[in-house]
Amino acid sequence: MSIRILIADDHSVVRKGVRMLLEDETDIQIIGEAADGDEAIDMLADIQPDVLLLDITMPRMSGIDALKVISQQYPKVRTLMFSMHNNPDYILKAVQNGAAGYLLKDTGLEEILRAVRSVVKGDLYYPPNASSVIIRHLVIPNNPRQTEEINYKLKPSSSIWNKITSREAQILTCLIDGMSSQAIADRLGISPNTVANQRASIMRKVGVKNTVDLIRIALQEKSKN
Repeated sequence: MSIRILIADDHSVVRKGVRMLLEDETDIQIIGEAADGDEAIDMLADIQPDVLLLDITMPRMSGIDALKVISQQYPKVRTLMFSMHNNPDYILKAVQNGAAGYLLKDTGLEEILRAVRSVVKGDLYYPPNASSVIIRHLVIPNNPRQTEEINYKLKPSSSIWNKITSREAQILTCLIDGMSSQAIADRLGISPNTVANQRASIMRKVGVKNTVDLIRIALQEKSKN
């Protein structure tokens, strides 16, 4: 079954370039193009892609503003932010508003395909340059209420590392390093499904609902040790 992709970018040359890169892949189908955030949201009402490649800087409605709406109204759509800017503010806003990943526009075909195929499986895809920004800035969240909740979870008796198995600790360490499920599976000699199951087990034990919160809590705990 093909991965259905919608491309949203205000430059037609970029849209056509991405289409040309991806349309020969047997497992990918480009189902539409949008010139700005408003148009992308309008199209989502009629078509539900698996992945939305969404530019950040667009006229009328920016990619970040569109992402806020899409994350609420179309939570099943996996959004990959697509930008020419390696800007920490953009990267953090993408994470905080529910993006599944972040790619620079000079990214090669191989990495775009890796990102698309990863997020469809439910993974996040933030390459090392973006992951380093997330690690530096989300150790202590900006949201005071969120900080209070995390501090509560980080009492000594509820330490993440005391709750999880040695294998889960290996997987959590890999997640902190920004590795995908496939990369973790390759490193540890296990299947991607096992990685997914172990990750779900860690999140249940910690009491979080997504990988971003899990990594944020783990990083804050490390920073206190």
